[in-house]
Amino acid sequence: VQLQASGGGLVQAGGSLRLSCAASGRTSIVYAMGWFRQAPGKEREFVATMTRIGQTTNYADSVKGRFTISRDNAKNTLYLQMNSLKPEDTAVYYCAAHNSDGVRLRGYEYNYWGQGTQVTVSS
Repeated sequence: VQLQASGGGLVQAGGSLRLSCAASGRTSIVYAMGWFRQAPGKEREFVATMTRIGQTTNYADSVKGRFTISRDNAKNTLYLQMNSLKPEDTAVYYCAAHNSDGVRLRGYEYNYWGQGTQVTVSS
């Protein structure tokens, strides 16, 4: 399974961006998917996750009410709509996937990772 993240860029505080993560290869085994981010000098942190069956979601407290995760299983694509962006949202955003379902909040719970897309929010 290969994951390709895109949609990052430079945006002013208060603005919006939509990230996409396209899965290819053995997509039939992709179930739980999520977004993580890593800011310079900081550890990677969980952002949001969504199951394939039932599309159950879970968000980090820092993004609740501002970010929305969604997926189109027919297109094998995961999305992250980011609104009301803040400078502290600046990071490289990574998408991840696992070949079984369930709410997964930790990086080690995923076995496929994309290459990351840079999001920079200016103040």
